[in-house]
Amino acid sequence: MTWVVSSQVSLGRSVFAGVLAGMLIMLPVHGANAETSNEPASADPADAMSWLERLGPALNMTSYRGVFVYARGDQVHSMKIAHRFRDGQVEERLVMQDGGSGEIVRKGMNVVCVLPDRGRVSLNEVIPSGPFAEAFTSQLMPFGQWYRSELAGEDRIAGYDVVTIALTARDDERYSHRLWMEKDTGLLVKSQVRDGDGEVLEHFQFTSLEITDEIADEELEIQTQGREITRTLASRDPQQSVVGRMSGWTLNWRPEGFAPAAAPRSGKGKAVAFSDGLAAFSVFVEPVGQLKMPTGASRVGATTIYMREILVADRPFLVAVVGEIPPRTARKVADAVEIDDALALELSGL
Repeated sequence: MTWVVSSQVSLGRSVFAGVLAGMLIMLPVHGANAETSNEPASADPADAMSWLERLGPALNMTSYRGVFVYARGDQVHSMKIAHRFRDGQVEERLVMQDGGSGEIVRKGMNVVCVLPDRGRVSLNEVIPSGPFAEAFTSQLMPFGQWYRSELAGEDRIAGYDVVTIALTARDDERYSHRLWMEKDTGLLVKSQVRDGDGEVLEHFQFTSLEITDEIADEELEIQTQGREITRTLASRDPQQSVVGRMSGWTLNWRPEGFAPAAAPRSGKGKAVAFSDGLAAFSVFVEPVGQLKMPTGASRVGATTIYMREILVADRPFLVAVVGEIPPRTARKVADAVEIDDALALELSGL
């Protein structure tokens, strides 16, 4: 699951900007249990996977407008979206409906972010497509090893008939998900994520939705006043970026199935995002700045932030793990990070 938005200052601010952005433009494809679903239509995992194969194309190639809510823990946010696919290009506008003004407009590889109430942020390589991570749509890996998939019934959401897909984690290093997909297009209209005890940690759902090709140009134009941050996405090899970002430090353990997926920026440090094709987390390595950051774990919905301070070559460094994994998993990942002395000196400017 994951695009990244980060600031260009300290690791601490980049971490919290990422969390803020997660609340702003709905990154996950999440799921858990639905109390209103009918009895399972089929237990054949092949049927469920055939629906999941439609998910990636539907996220980009379906044109629609609507409003969705996204709840993380006790925080609930609402976003208005217009999404158009025309002439092979994705165009999209996301507007905050509460908690301050701001919007994000994307036209193909060009992205403009206007956040007058939130300060400057920079958009990184992995940019959202609708309320979901484009990283997910482009790397629907064969995650059947890590999740058990099955059709879990049918429902009706925002006026559309949907099919429900349950994805149950096969170990305790990740969360379980449930997805509600519109029957005709395969568009994801609702999702949840739950922990091992069955608690719903995050919830996404369209409250109003119109699937239509009649999206006017005016609906995709910037209308918010404020400072504009513009980014043109580069079509470079992401694996090359990841290799560079992992030079000088080692991750000696990570949950099975999570592979390097992107290389988000991290101020003066380095960072790599890992994904199992459904969930994702990022590891940040950066010298400790003047602002003292609290160590240990915190969680907002399904997103865990775990920070650990270590000494390398007699210099303090901050290791942070941020993503949709349980706190115990994030701690194990952070504890498995080793930084070479040479990199420590380099990042310290010596």
